[in-house]
Amino acid sequence: MRYPTFRGLNLTFEIREGIIKHSREYDAEEFPELSEYLLDQRPPLEAQLIDLADEIAYNTADLDDGYEAHLLSLDQILKVVPVFARFYREAEATYPDAIEKLKFNEALRYVLDKLVTDLIEHTQSEISARAVGTLEDVRACPTRLVMLSSEVEEETRNLKQFLHENLYFSEALDPDKDDAERVVGELFKFWIEYPESLPGAYQKKAEIEPLPRVVCDYIAGMTDNYIYEQHLKYCGERVR
Repeated sequence: MRYPTFRGLNLTFEIREGIIKHSREYDAEEFPELSEYLLDQRPPLEAQLIDLADEIAYNTADLDDGYEAHLLSLDQILKVVPVFARFYREAEATYPDAIEKLKFNEALRYVLDKLVTDLIEHTQSEISARAVGTLEDVRACPTRLVMLSSEVEEETRNLKQFLHENLYFSEALDPDKDDAERVVGELFKFWIEYPESLPGAYQKKAEIEPLPRVVCDYIAGMTDNYIYEQHLKYCGERVR
């Protein structure tokens, strides 16, 4: 609650259910506090779609970002990511005079289209095969209906593994990761020791919530530039 006249969003049951169940299933006996969310039933299709749509968007965007940042080379991608290599060869054949980046963009566009199209079509196939026509049918289904085909799921798994091994855990990023971890850790320690330095709203919040939780929430809402400004202000060191 942030304002006297606004006590928060009045979310529908289905939205709250989707927030709870979009990523996983819960056992009612293990999580009795979530029992109101029909844990023995599948969530609506919209909730089932969230993680897969995010995954497709992030995987393709991160592949592009890694290439743009020169953390991933074109040769490296072509050797390890077959689905991209296939479309890149098509782009080369269709646009032989285009520069490398434009052919890369074209191939990536086709990868995105393939993943999205497969998700739509395979989900439609599952719905038809199970004769699902109502929300009650969706909830009663023994498994989730929104899914990729086995072939495309394998291609997606390959792409994710490639990104984890060559981008997310790239040695080139280690200094920045270590730096960010140190900045966050030092600021967290500072505000735990000196909570009176927190903004007034967070000091008030700390009166009714655990201080570590409040500090975590405060840090989590910061932009990169702002957190470095706060580190310089309270820890006395310019990081970059």
